[in-house]
Amino acid sequence: MSGENAGEEKSIVAIIVSKNSLDMAYPPLIIAQTAAAMGMEAHLFFTFWGLYLIKKGGAEKAKLPGFMKFFTGMMKKKMAKVGIKPLHEMIRDAKAMGVKFHACQMTMEVLGIKREDLIDEVDDVMGAASFLEIAEKAKVTLFI
Repeated sequence: MSGENAGEEKSIVAIIVSKNSLDMAYPPLIIAQTAAAMGMEAHLFFTFWGLYLIKKGGAEKAKLPGFMKFFTGMMKKKMAKVGIKPLHEMIRDAKAMGVKFHACQMTMEVLGIKREDLIDEVDDVMGAASFLEIAEKAKVTLFI
């Protein structure tokens, strides 16, 4: 597995998180946690509606999209029943595993979100060019 030997570079996973609905919020967190558990370096870049997941209180407000939003409570109960943690806990756990959280600078400006509006787990605010420097080195790049 990559990253086990001293001096060996870790494989990088770069994930763009563009949505804040419940069904689109879990996959990037699950993939990032799995990558971290496998010894990989995981980066999440939150842009457009995905930025709301890392806004204070945003993960707790995530719902299923469209008409399905009425079933959000039922889905959260089903997920808890099989041991899937709420989003805010998954974010906390991912951070503890070393996952890096990046907020999109341009989106913050467009949506009027300030740095102090973001959760503590956010590592930094960066533009697309800075994230592309990370993604360029990644073995896996995903847009979710």
